Amino acid sequence: MEPRVQRRIQRYGWDKAARYYEQYWGQQLAPAQRRLLDMAALQPGERVVDVACGTGLVTVHAAASVGPTGVVVGTDISAQMLTSASAVAARQHLRHATFARMDAEALQLPDGTFDVALCALGLMYVPNPVLALREMHRVLKPGGRAVAAVWGQRDRCGWAAIFPIVEARVQSEVCPLFFQLGAQEILAQTFQMAGFKDIVGERLATLLHYTTSEDACRAAFAGGPVALAYARFDARTRQEAHAAYVAAIAPYRSGNGYAIPGEFVIVYGCKR
Repeated sequence: MEPRVQRRIQRYGWDKAARYYEQYWGQQLAPAQRRLLDMAALQPGERVVDVACGTGLVTVHAAASVGPTGVVVGTDISAQMLTSASAVAARQHLRHATFARMDAEALQLPDGTFDVALCALGLMYVPNPVLALREMHRVLKPGGRAVAAVWGQRDRCGWAAIFPIVEARVQSEVCPLFFQLGAQEILAQTFQMAGFKDIVGERLATLLHYTTSEDACRAAFAGGPVALAYARFDARTRQEAHAAYVAAIAPYRSGNGYAIPGEFVIVYGCKR
């Protein structure tokens, strides 16, 4: 897909998903976000950029860690995501956290001004992940560190059926290479191509818990990467797609709810 088109799809797709994102993904993504923050080892007074920050789930924790003497900038391509993030930061009185709409591949930030760059589950949506990581590398000070998390291998993510289910009903091309960065050592290699050193990576297995099939469907269709395509479905198509997805996750029934397997890959790198 032409990069300009892919960026537009991501922008408007996440605008639609923003109202559902935290409700249906906040708890499910927390293990990866906690590990990313642990690996970043943020210190009071540090300057942090959180790329593809979404609704600020990581950004606000980063702001709490660096404290009022630090600075945190959250960037995202979706204006609606940033509106939500700004509201959360304001409620928590995190005045040193600011947000701006930016393309991850062209950060409108000066060279060498941040101690830490974070990207929690955003690189899968970027047309050129190497370029995005090079931008993170560029804005870091010498000795600065970056940590990124992506979804892992497709066959270890039980919710992955959502993509063929949507593609069978509308041509979305929303994430043609969604699981590529999570395969083998691809994310670590991408860090290396972007100029990072001292690279360390790990995999994290988890379960995504949903109490009902309706919640699982809202997460997959309305609150995630296929939200823009899903918005084009009529009522009958939505019903058919929901039924197909519920059938796909049936092996993960747990009592009245679901425990759907997932995997994350988290990688750390340093700027020398």
